[in-house]
Amino acid sequence: MSNVVKRSLLTGLRWTSLRLRLVVVFALVALTAAVSASGIAYWLNREAVLTRTQDSALGDFRQEMQGRAASLPLHPTRDDLQNAAVQMASSSPGYSVLLVDERDTGKPIVGNSDLDTFTLDNVPVSLQKAVDKKQPLEAGNKYEYHLFWQRTSIRGTPYLVGGTKIIGGGPTGYMLKSLDQERQDLNSLAWSLGIATGLALIGSALLAQAAATTVLRPVQRLGDAARKLGEGKLDTRLVVSGTDELADLSRTFNRTASSLEKRVADMSARDEASRRFVADMSHELRTPLTALTAVTEVLEDEADSLDPMIAPAVHLVVSETRRLNDLVENLMEVTRFDAGTARLVLDTVDVADQVTACIDARAWLDAVDLDAERGMMVRLDPRRLDVILANLIGNALKHGGSPVRVAVRTEGDELVIEVRDHGPGIPEDVLPHVFDRFYKASASRPRSEGSGLGLSIAMENAHIHGGDITAANSPDGDGAVFVLRLPRDAEPLTRSADGQDAGDRHEEGDAT
Repeated sequence: MSNVVKRSLLTGLRWTSLRLRLVVVFALVALTAAVSASGIAYWLNREAVLTRTQDSALGDFRQEMQGRAASLPLHPTRDDLQNAAVQMASSSPGYSVLLVDERDTGKPIVGNSDLDTFTLDNVPVSLQKAVDKKQPLEAGNKYEYHLFWQRTSIRGTPYLVGGTKIIGGGPTGYMLKSLDQERQDLNSLAWSLGIATGLALIGSALLAQAAATTVLRPVQRLGDAARKLGEGKLDTRLVVSGTDELADLSRTFNRTASSLEKRVADMSARDEASRRFVADMSHELRTPLTALTAVTEVLEDEADSLDPMIAPAVHLVVSETRRLNDLVENLMEVTRFDAGTARLVLDTVDVADQVTACIDARAWLDAVDLDAERGMMVRLDPRRLDVILANLIGNALKHGGSPVRVAVRTEGDELVIEVRDHGPGIPEDVLPHVFDRFYKASASRPRSEGSGLGLSIAMENAHIHGGDITAANSPDGDGAVFVLRLPRDAEPLTRSADGQDAGDRHEEGDAT
């Protein structure tokens, strides 16, 4: 999977996650509000319904007890209690009545309106004790017996049970009122509130979706624009509409992009001017340098016959002229890399022969220990490989200690060349900068007489092959180690570079 596809998937996941968080937050807020409102509404309605039913039933029962039950004889018969209970129940439909009295001590008689529905066993014992308990008469209590009630469940059906005793002698009365209808009404109310809560939740999710879309669409456009800006498309701008915070953010982005584009254009212009200056200067210096080189060669040949006082000056002129010539050549090579005009000229070579030729051409055979098997064939640019090896081995000979060991091996599709010296190593603060242009090591190494471009040119030649160079100190503390890694076949790189050039030329043709 390509990096672009991965980045797109990750961006989509982040976008979806933010949208999901907004929807979840909206839904949770709506759910909390709806559940709270529904719970409060249900609780208030439940108390109102039950209290109204309860007060109505107990009020009727109290009146019947004061009217019919109180008018019974002092010692009523069972039939008297039965008739009174039936009349009390019939006068206020919806509940049953139970009357209890004693003809003799310990011999209760009972009369009820509905024997199958309401018996003394249905009255909670705690309620019977509360009804039979004689209350002390005080300033705040003028009656010996009070009306008590309790909600209970009989065979799964909710009931209201109330009871009181006739003051001054008379039967004890109990009433049983079914609350099943109220339960059904409250269940219907609960279902209605539940449906309302569900609809509120769905509505909040839809509103959250709409709000998320309204908020995230500009954010997504801003993210896409920022990604394009990061990819180098500095002319990217956002369409600004509205006056809210997102519009202000878009305006700020556009101003930032314009400023960045201007700065990059200025820097590119200055960089291009600098490269052109270096290239022109290097080119212009080649003609006088050619003449100077020819003269210094003549002077070098005649140095032995010159005055001993003049000979050192001649040798100095010769060495500095050669150094200046190398510097100009290196500068021209650097400008080719910067301008993107450097190209590979590939050939199939034996690595061992190539390394041997590089060492032999510079008379380093006695100072370099080569470990390379013949027959290791690779396809690369021999001239650029020679430049890389010359810089790495030359650097090891100048700053390290002999012998310099060069080991060549292959690892899969890579060619690995390791150059190791036996010097003091590279200071830790120098390691990150060894491939920087014009950078020279500290006093811990002898001061280089070079230009400071050799290792940077070696790195550029490795990169153009699709490879890399790393620098480190030997684990045993004996010298520095430079490792060159190149693909064994650089042909795909040249094809992709040629295709890119053709595409660039095609786009330029379309633009004109």
